[in-house]
Amino acid sequence: MIKVENLTRRFGRTLAVDGISFTIKAGEVVGFLGPNGAGKTTTMRMLACFLPPTRGSVTIAGLDIVKDSLEVRRITGYMPESAPLYLEMRVHDYLRFRAKLKGLSGMRKRDRVNDVIENCGLTNVSRSIIGRLSKGYRQRIALADSLVNDPALLLLDEPTIGLDPNQIRHTRSLIKSLAQRHTVLLSTHILSEVEALCDRVLIINRGHIVASDTPAHLVELLKGAACFQAEIRGPLEDILLKFRSIRGVRSANGSTLDEWNTIVVECEKGIDVRSELSAIVSANAWPLRELKSLPGRNLEDVFVEMTKEEALT
Repeated sequence: MIKVENLTRRFGRTLAVDGISFTIKAGEVVGFLGPNGAGKTTTMRMLACFLPPTRGSVTIAGLDIVKDSLEVRRITGYMPESAPLYLEMRVHDYLRFRAKLKGLSGMRKRDRVNDVIENCGLTNVSRSIIGRLSKGYRQRIALADSLVNDPALLLLDEPTIGLDPNQIRHTRSLIKSLAQRHTVLLSTHILSEVEALCDRVLIINRGHIVASDTPAHLVELLKGAACFQAEIRGPLEDILLKFRSIRGVRSANGSTLDEWNTIVVECEKGIDVRSELSAIVSANAWPLRELKSLPGRNLEDVFVEMTKEEALT
């Protein structure tokens, strides 16, 4: 569906997107992640034909975004992060107007407007003036706008921003269902959203694609040492010395509070030393209050690792 080759965009001396290449298959739901200023929105705008590339090429369903711009727009639905809406119009009238601009007419226009109003949870406010509605409803109107022409490709930039938890759940369910008929490229800062919705993840950092894989595989690739935490009462230095002597232990460090030591033991990948730890504690008669494995890596850890040079303070 999407083929990007050496895509570059400059703004004067600033290189916003630096020769990125990737492909997205028809029917995929792909998450597009990156810190602020990494090039996500610039890339989305180029794919949506709102911004010409400085260099490189993009084809969508075999159509070039520069040479075949109008055809590409007909098969693409784009929801920008700050979607411009006509605040003085009523929801239903606005969507009819947008559908007409996108080439729909007659029964086709009526049916599509009714469908997106229902699917995006706008039935109760369809006759309301947009400017009087909450930000959450405006987000849903923008999503309905992107869907009204039933596009083959959906480009969604932060589609759940400003929504309450119930609205987020509804929107996630809707986006998931769209994969049956649409290809979706989803930009978001909510990493749990990507794990729940996306077949694959693209991570962009400083204008470069730094990762492209399934969320689960990215986590697995980055997964490092197993870690265990114990709360033990006893001489801290003796405990650490004995724990460090266990085969497969990379490090053991701890601190003391109210006579209890909290000790974190890091092991080589795939090694579980809890039985050895327990045996040492028992042999030395040290009171043990807790012994547990620490949570493994998740997509947030992957994101931080891949973009740590861009971390904000």
